[in-house]
Amino acid sequence: MCEMLGISAKRRREMNAVLREFFSHAERHPHGWGLARFGDGHAPSIEKEPVKATESELLGGILGERIEERALLAHIRFATVGTMEYANCHPFSGADDSGRVWTLVHNGTIFSGAVLNDYIGLQFGETDSERILLHLIARVNRAQSSRGRPLTGSERFDILSSAIAALAKGSKLNLLVHDGEFLYAHTNFRNSLHYLAEDGAVTFSTCPLSDGDWKPVPFTRLVAVKDGEFVREGTPHRNEYIYNPDDYRLVYMNFARL
Repeated sequence: MCEMLGISAKRRREMNAVLREFFSHAERHPHGWGLARFGDGHAPSIEKEPVKATESELLGGILGERIEERALLAHIRFATVGTMEYANCHPFSGADDSGRVWTLVHNGTIFSGAVLNDYIGLQFGETDSERILLHLIARVNRAQSSRGRPLTGSERFDILSSAIAALAKGSKLNLLVHDGEFLYAHTNFRNSLHYLAEDGAVTFSTCPLSDGDWKPVPFTRLVAVKDGEFVREGTPHRNEYIYNPDDYRLVYMNFARL
């Protein structure tokens, strides 16, 4: 599977060390890397490649410069759905009808996501991860259209919480999503997403990246962080994913027919 990293901090901070440790795991996840940096604006700067992170000259150059950010997302890919090409690398990003930019990284696979099939013709790549983002944005757009205005932060959380709970049924759905204001996290596969809260920052990672006091992310519920602090936790939906190798055999067979 993939690994993902997300950081939200109260103030700009140097992130080279944590990024170097994270991307060093690419020996086990060789099918691409990506990095979204949010700076002081709402739209991210995204760089990604369909090559192993530890062999990327581009990434080496990026990490060779001092990186100071308040928020970022990063991803290293082990492909289950989608070939090894740029369009299938995370993060994925898109704007809703109000102009808010959403950015997503995913660790997992959708095994029962017929609701996502409508987006196959709209996506740039082949991944279920990109279709998840398109679905979440569509849900936000429908809610904004019915209200006739952009959603509040609380309303955005509720829309995402409901949509993710439904997608999680029968699927492995570890997500980090940034909407330009909040960083959202979700896991429904035990011991596969952790967080570290210290020094005015919250760091989410598939695997602990240091000797700090890493804890499991609250299970089967959406959480939201803003400026390095937890601000919202949703209701548990109980759609836990339990590993079944037969799920992956079916995915590989279906993808081979595309």
